[in-house]
Amino acid sequence: MLKLPIHIVVLLILGVVGTYVNAHAQPPGPYDTIKVNACIEPNGDTIPCGWLEPVWVDGHMNEKWRKYHAEWTRLRNAIYVTYPYAKAAGKTMNEINAQLIGVTDKKKRKAIIHAKEKELKSQFTDKLKNLSVYQGKVLMKLICRETGNNCYEIVDEYKGHFSAVFWQSVAFVFGSSLKQSYNSTGADAAMEVIVQDVERMYGYRR
Repeated sequence: MLKLPIHIVVLLILGVVGTYVNAHAQPPGPYDTIKVNACIEPNGDTIPCGWLEPVWVDGHMNEKWRKYHAEWTRLRNAIYVTYPYAKAAGKTMNEINAQLIGVTDKKKRKAIIHAKEKELKSQFTDKLKNLSVYQGKVLMKLICRETGNNCYEIVDEYKGHFSAVFWQSVAFVFGSSLKQSYNSTGADAAMEVIVQDVERMYGYRR
């Protein structure tokens, strides 16, 4: 039996493989090498990158989404209108509370509250008269957000229990309530998203 040196065998094998590859390989084409843009990542690596042309997709909203969009727009508009009033209410309550510290005389306390009430009326009465019932509901929720107390508790604290009950009855007639609470992560989550956007617009920080 003829024995070939090992290096001759290796060369023969490589020759056969090379012949097979050459026989089956496709000839070079125009897209064998594709030039791409390069992007440098924050860590310094250079990677190939490219940009796709924008694609616009139009569709029609169904009834469910039209209703959702209408409700969202209505809520957003109401918040944009009433948010400054809620901020003013929170500021006024803080001022009243600061002035009432250490004041135990009922007459003096009443005079302080009345002075601030008169100031608020002169500034906002005409504007608040133009609010719709829906905007009034939104305002009461925003006041609760700003102060931590619903409007019933505020009236009860500053104007007395009788006044709180009376105005609660009036609110009830108009399909509302002074006892509206505010839950930023629950029922009022959508309102909270809009409020935070409005805060950025007005430059407020919590």
